[in-house]
Amino acid sequence: MSDPARPAEPFATSELDQLPDPDAEETAEWQASLDAVIRHAGPDRAVYLLRRVYEYAARSGVALPGLLSTDYVNTIPASSQPAFPGDVAMESRITALNRWNAAAMVTRGSRLGLGGHISTYASAAWLYEIGFHHFFRGKDRDGSGDQLYLQGHASPGIYARVFLEGRLSERQLDGFRREADGHGLPSYPHPRRLPWLWEFPTVSMGLGPLAAVYQARFNRYLHDRGIKDTSASRVWAFLGDGETDEPESTAALTLAAREGLDNLTFVVNCNLQRLDGPVRSNSKIVQELEARFRGAGWHVVKTLWGEAWDPVLRQDTDGALVHRLGEVPDAQMQTYAARDAAYIRKHFFTGDALSRLAAGLSDAQLTDLFANSRGGHEPLKVYAAYRAAVEYAGKPTVVLAQTVKGHTLGAAFESRNANHQMKKLTMAQFRQMRDALELPIPDSALSGDLVPYWHPGEDSEEVRYLRDRRSDLAGPVPVRRVVNKPLEQPPSARFEALLKGFGTQEVATTMALVRLVKDLMRDKETGQRWVPIIPDEARTFGMEALFPTAGIYSPQGQTYEPVDADQLLHYREARNGQLIDEGITEAGSLAEFTAAATSYATHGEPMIPFYIFYAMFGFQRTGDQFWALADQMGRGFVIGATAGRTTMTGEGLQHADGHSHLLASTNPAAVSYDPAFAYEIGVIVREGLRRMYGKQPEDVFYYLTVYNEPKRQPPIPTGSSVEEGILRGLYLFRQAEPGDAGPRIRLLASGTAIHWALEAQELLTSQWEVRADVWSVTSWTELRRDALEADRARLRGEERVPYVTAALSGTEAPVLAVSDWMRQVPDQIGQWVEQDYSSLGTDGFGLSDTRDAVRRYFRVDAESIVVAALDLLARAGAVAPETVVKARDRHGRQG
Repeated sequence: MSDPARPAEPFATSELDQLPDPDAEETAEWQASLDAVIRHAGPDRAVYLLRRVYEYAARSGVALPGLLSTDYVNTIPASSQPAFPGDVAMESRITALNRWNAAAMVTRGSRLGLGGHISTYASAAWLYEIGFHHFFRGKDRDGSGDQLYLQGHASPGIYARVFLEGRLSERQLDGFRREADGHGLPSYPHPRRLPWLWEFPTVSMGLGPLAAVYQARFNRYLHDRGIKDTSASRVWAFLGDGETDEPESTAALTLAAREGLDNLTFVVNCNLQRLDGPVRSNSKIVQELEARFRGAGWHVVKTLWGEAWDPVLRQDTDGALVHRLGEVPDAQMQTYAARDAAYIRKHFFTGDALSRLAAGLSDAQLTDLFANSRGGHEPLKVYAAYRAAVEYAGKPTVVLAQTVKGHTLGAAFESRNANHQMKKLTMAQFRQMRDALELPIPDSALSGDLVPYWHPGEDSEEVRYLRDRRSDLAGPVPVRRVVNKPLEQPPSARFEALLKGFGTQEVATTMALVRLVKDLMRDKETGQRWVPIIPDEARTFGMEALFPTAGIYSPQGQTYEPVDADQLLHYREARNGQLIDEGITEAGSLAEFTAAATSYATHGEPMIPFYIFYAMFGFQRTGDQFWALADQMGRGFVIGATAGRTTMTGEGLQHADGHSHLLASTNPAAVSYDPAFAYEIGVIVREGLRRMYGKQPEDVFYYLTVYNEPKRQPPIPTGSSVEEGILRGLYLFRQAEPGDAGPRIRLLASGTAIHWALEAQELLTSQWEVRADVWSVTSWTELRRDALEADRARLRGEERVPYVTAALSGTEAPVLAVSDWMRQVPDQIGQWVEQDYSSLGTDGFGLSDTRDAVRRYFRVDAESIVVAALDLLARAGAVAPETVVKARDRHGRQG
C-alpha cells in the first residue's frame, strides 16, 4: 500500500521519455554542460546558447519544431537591413503632406458632426507609404495587380494620398462622409459607394483578413486552372492588433500555411490600443500574435523598434534590456510613451545594468525612444520587413509592426486611451503638427477658423516623385476597374430537362438544381467559369458525381490513393480541380465565393460561383459577410439547400430554417427566390445568368432556396405570362375547376408549400364546395421591392400599379398565403393586396419529427390551410361561421 504522504512518481513529462535513448551517457554530458552554463553565466546565457544551437540546426537542415516566440526585438537586425531604394527625405515630405491632409479632412468634416478617425492612419502612415512607393502593384500591366485590404479606420490617409496624386479634388475631400448627393467620399472602403477606387470593404472587423486569405487562395485557383496567370499578384491585408480578437481574423491562418500561400502578406499595425484602451493591458499582443501565427505555420517578421534603439541594444551585452522589454506589459509601455524622462528612468531602467544604460542617454533621447522610435514609424525598418515578406517562399508572411496610435498628432493624441474617439485638432494643434512635420505652411494660412488642405502643386517634386513611383509599379492603387466581358449565354437545350419536367419520377428541387448546374458546367463556352463551392456537404446535395469529373481543387494535387479509388464516384483531388470543397466553414466558403464573385473586377475575369449550403447556415451564420459581398458588388448564385422549417424531419431546432428569406430580404443586392418546381429553377437561373453576366451586367447576386423533399416535377405550364410571372414573383399555377357560383378564395404558396396548397385546393372543393385558385409565389421579396418602387414612383407623380396588385385584381375573393417560412415572409406583400389577406407560416423554433407531424404542429398542412381558408371566408361573410367549427372538428383540432 502506498504512503499517502509521499507524492506519486510523475508521469512522463515529454514525448522523448517514451523513446529509447541510444546513448544515455552523451545525453547526460549535454545536460551537464547546460547546468554549468546556468551556474556560471546565468539562465539568460543558457537561453541564448540554446537559441543559437537551435538556429544553427535549422540552417543545417535538421528538422525541429518551430519556436513560437522570439525576443521582443526586431526580426531583422540593423546590420542586415537592405539598402533603401528610394529618397527618404522626399518620401518623408510626401508622408507629412498626407498626414496633414488626412487630419484636415476629418477636422473639417467634424464641424458638421460627421466624425471620422485620424489616430489609426497617424500610426500606420509609413506602413502604407512604403507599400505605395515600393511594393503595391497597380493594374496597368496585367489587369490584376496586387489586392489591398486596407484598414477601414485609416481611410482618411488613403484619401489624402489619392488627393495628392490628383485623383481627388478639395471639393471631394470636403465630401468626406457626405454621400447623399452621390458625390461624396464614404467613411470607409465601400466599393459600392466609390466603385472606381475601393476594391474591398474592410471595416467590418475581422472580415478583411478572412477575405484576404481566400482572395490569395482564389488567385492560385485561377492560375492553377489556367483561367489567368496571377503569379505576380500579391494580397496585402492591413489590420489592427485589436482587430485580431475577432475570430474571423485568424480563422483561416492554417489554410494559408497549409496551401503555402506565399502570395499573401498580413501587416498588423500594433499600436497596442483598441477603441477603449490597451489591446493587452497585462501582457504583450505582439508576442501573442507571433506565437499564434508561428503556430499556424506562418513566417513572422517583427519590426518593433526604430533606429534610435539600435545603438542602445548593441550596448546590452548581458541581455538585461531585452529581458526588460519582454516583461513590460503593453499598458505600461503606453504609459512610458506618454511620460517624461524622469519617470522612464525610475520605472523602466531598473537595476544596475539598466541604470548604466540610461545614464548614457539624455532626457530627450529617453523620451524619443518610447514616444517616437517605433519600427512602424521608420521607412528603412518597414522597407526591410516588406522585403523579407515578399522574398520569402513557401509560406505566408505576417509583419508585426509596432507603432504609436496618434503619432505626430501631438501630446493630446499620442498613446491616449481616448484617441480613437478624438475627431479633430484645434488650430493651435495644427500649428504644432505643421512644425513637427516641417511643412511649408505659413501662419497666414492658419489664421482663420478653417484649416486648409495643402498641395505642393501638380508640377512639384513631391507629386512627380509620387507619380513616377506609381508608374514604375504599374499604375495607381487603390483602384477598381471593370472591363465589361459578357459571357455567352448557355444554349436553351441546357435548361430543357427542367422545363420539360420529370414525368412520374419524384425529384427534390435540390437535386433538380444540381442537375442543371452539372449540365451548365459541361457547356464548352462558359462551363469552365463555374466555381462550385461546398462546405463539406457535397454528398448531402447529390454533388459527389462532380468529384471524378470536375475534380476537387487542391494546390498539392492528390498525393495519396483514395480509399474509394475503385469506385465510379471516387474522391479525386487535382491541382486544376474545379470544385471547391471547403470543409466545415461557412465563413470560409462565403469568403471564397466573394473572391470568385468579384473576379470580374479584381482580375477582369468573370466567374460564376455557385455556393450551396445547408439550411440556415448561410444568411444566419454569415450575414455580415453577405453584406460585405453586396458592398463589393459580387455576382453569383447562393443556394440555401434543404430549405424550409419542416422539410428536414429529424434535424431539429438549429437546422430547421424558417427565416433566411426574411434575413435575405434586408440585403438590397440579394435577388431572392423560393421556387416550387424544377422548371421555375430553370427560368430563374437562365435569367440570373443574363442579368449578372450579359451585355449589361448588374451588381446583384441570386439567392435560391431549394428543398430535399422528392415531389412530382411537372413541365412548365403553357401561356405567355408564365415566365414573366416566375421572374416577377407570382403566377397562377392551377385555377379552380369551373362550376356554379359559390365561395372563392386564392391560395398563394411558395416553395414546398405549394404541395400543401394543392391538396387543400382539392379538399376545399370536394368537402366544402369552395373553389380555390392556387398561385405559385416564386419571390415574396421581389414582389415587395416592385411594390415599393411603385410607391416611390407615385410620389414622383408617376402612375404605376404594383405587379402583385395587378396580378390579383379582378375579383374580391380573399387571399390566403402559406409558406415553409415564418409569416413575416409572405406578410411582406400584404399592404399591396387589395382583397382580404391573411397568412400561415412556421413561426417559432423548429423541431424534430416526421414532416406531416411538424407541419401539423405549425398549422401549415393541407387540413390547416382548409380551416384557415374557411375562417377567412367566414370573416368576409362568404360562408357561415358554423362551417369553420365543422372544419375544425373534421380536420383535427386547430390552435
